[in-house]
Amino acid sequence: MPLIDRIQQDMVVAMKGREEARLSALRMIKAALMKLKVDSPKPLDEAAEMQVLKSLIKQRIDAAEAFHKAGRTEQAQKEEAERALIESYLPAGATEAEIEAALTAALAETGVTSLKQMGVVMKAAQAKLAGKTVDGKSLSEKVRARLQ
Repeated sequence: MPLIDRIQQDMVVAMKGREEARLSALRMIKAALMKLKVDSPKPLDEAAEMQVLKSLIKQRIDAAEAFHKAGRTEQAQKEEAERALIESYLPAGATEAEIEAALTAALAETGVTSLKQMGVVMKAAQAKLAGKTVDGKSLSEKVRARLQ
């Protein structure tokens, strides 16, 4: 089932259950997906949908961090709840063991030893972890640590 359809069904359930916060977050996700669908000349594929969800998650993390710094914990908690809801639509995250295995395989496959060629290793590692949710920043840090 396409992601937009799943979100629409969840919106109906949230409306019937009078879950205002959940409904608001679902509407935000649907609006972002519909905007991409309208802006893009080609039909949405799963990778594009996941990219939209990842960008929404990043926005929520940044906003929650800013609210915590400003002392607005209630607003920060709202952002974190939205992030958790958005993450529920992403595929399962890769475990540490899977990430380490993918990094080892990517390093062996590419033969890279220089930090200057970090992008090659990143691309290979992400290809090996396709279909799983991986934080690019933490993956980058692990590649950097291995190459130094």
